[in-house]
Amino acid sequence: GRQLGRIATVGADGTPHVVPVGWIYNAARDTIDVGGRELERSKKFRDAARTGRAAIVIDDVKTTDPWHPRAVEVRGRAEAITLPTPLIRIHPERIVSWGLDQPGSARTVAG
Repeated sequence: GRQLGRIATVGADGTPHVVPVGWIYNAARDTIDVGGRELERSKKFRDAARTGRAAIVIDDVKTTDPWHPRAVEVRGRAEAITLPTPLIRIHPERIVSWGLDQPGSARTVAG
């Protein structure tokens, strides 16, 4: 099912743009696919189309007492796809995680 994350793109003037989005892991392509209502009209879609880059942070709070946030950040090449369903497809190049069961980690994805 869809989950909530925060996508980051960069505008034409170099200003970062971060907004909440729905996403799904596409196991067949090993990508993060970001969707949304009228996505193709959005700034994030235009930014991804122009730069070919995006990042997404997917996070939650496992417990509040003790405080235990956890997250995964995925950075990589982005495709702004219009048909058949508009989406931003992020091809992971760098994955950083923290607060998961293992200690914080980062890896660069070969490809």
